[in-house]
Formats: sequence, structure tokens, C-alpha cells
Amino acid sequence: MMNLRKAGERGGADHGWLNTRHTFSFAEYYDPEHMGFRALRVINEDRVTPGMGFGTHGHRDMEIISYVLEGALAHRDSTGGGGVITPGEVQRMSAGTGVRHSEMNGSKTEGVHFLQIWIEPDREGVTPSYEQKKFELAQKKGLLLVASPDGASGSVKINADARLHAARLGDGEVASVALAEGRHAYVHVARGEVKVNGQALGAGDGAALSNEPKVALEGVKGAEVLVFDLA
Repeated sequence: MMNLRKAGERGGADHGWLNTRHTFSFAEYYDPEHMGFRALRVINEDRVTPGMGFGTHGHRDMEIISYVLEGALAHRDSTGGGGVITPGEVQRMSAGTGVRHSEMNGSKTEGVHFLQIWIEPDREGVTPSYEQKKFELAQKKGLLLVASPDGASGSVKINADARLHAARLGDGEVASVALAEGRHAYVHVARGEVKVNGQALGAGDGAALSNEPKVALEGVKGAEVLVFDLA
């Protein structure tokens, strides 16, 4: 079974410095039919103007992943973690018992386009921590594991029973990930066009899958895709 979430159905707002689209309920956007999927709570597609961003604010008991599509995102947090994230890099922050952080456009001249992802942890009260890694998606055929509970294959480690795969697929290129019995998946198309189990999706579209043996992808037009394997 696959349920589609079209890009144009998402919530969001244009604040001038920030243009944001929310796949699930977030901030002032509330839709009781779209509160998340399994442990996946937030996928926000954010575009931030040069020199602007999210000032210091707090979180707790959430696994937060930033995935940059264009530009540079500058991160600072109260654990001492920090860095500038560019396309191909993944940042993970475990908020745990509480953390304060800022996310700013790292450029004074260019916009930044990124995805902010929240995953509910499988346990509360962990020690806050930060991790950032670069992944060579352009040199990897198929799906690349970028986040997992055990840091497998060089992925960033999250405190949740979830695995995040990423892929860049050219026209006609294919990739797939098997789903164990009882597992679910959520696919988010970051850009381009792709077929998911035969269904065509475009940029910003999503699909929630349950009772499916696998997620099969076929690139249609310069696709970049995220696939969440969820309990």
C-alpha cells in the first residue's frame, strides 16, 4: 500500500527571509491527517535568504537531521558542535536532555536550500550530541545509507529505529531497498522526477509505504531521493 503526499498539498509559509514547506504538521501549520509517519515527525523544505537563518533556540528528545541541497548552512550548538554544511553532507543533532542551537545561511550572497528532518528517538534523556559527515552521492550508484541506529557503513548514528538512504538517479537509473516484514518506508523526492514502485513523483512529493516488500526507484529526470526505513 502506498499513500502519496503531493508537493502542492504541503503546508508552509513565506516569511520573506524564509520560504518553507511542511510535509507534516509544524509550527502554525496543523493538519490532523498529517502529523508524521511512524517515527518520522518532520520534513521541512527550507529556503533561506543570504545572511539570515534560525537564531539560537532549544530542542529536547528529538533526532534532527539537516540535508543541504544548495548553498551552505552554518550550525552552532550548546554541545560545542558546529560547522558549515554543504551539498552531499549530512548533519545529525541528538537533542536528548536539551540543546540550544542556531542554523544560519552560511553565505552573505547566496541562498541556502535544505531539508530539516525530525525523527522521534526510541528513548528519551540521552546526552545531547552532534555529528556531521560528507557522502559522495554523485560517485555512488544506488542508495547510500546516510543515517542509522548503529552508524553502519559510515552513516551518522541516530537514537531511533530508522534508517535513512539517499540516492541521485539519472534518467533510467534504478535502485531499491528491501523492507523487512513489519517495516514501513517513507520516500521524499528532494528534486527531479522519479518512479517509486511504478508511481511517478516529482520534486517535493512524498510517499508512505506499508506492507510492501521493497522500495523500487527509477530515475526519470535528475532525481535526488531520500528513503526512510521505519519500524
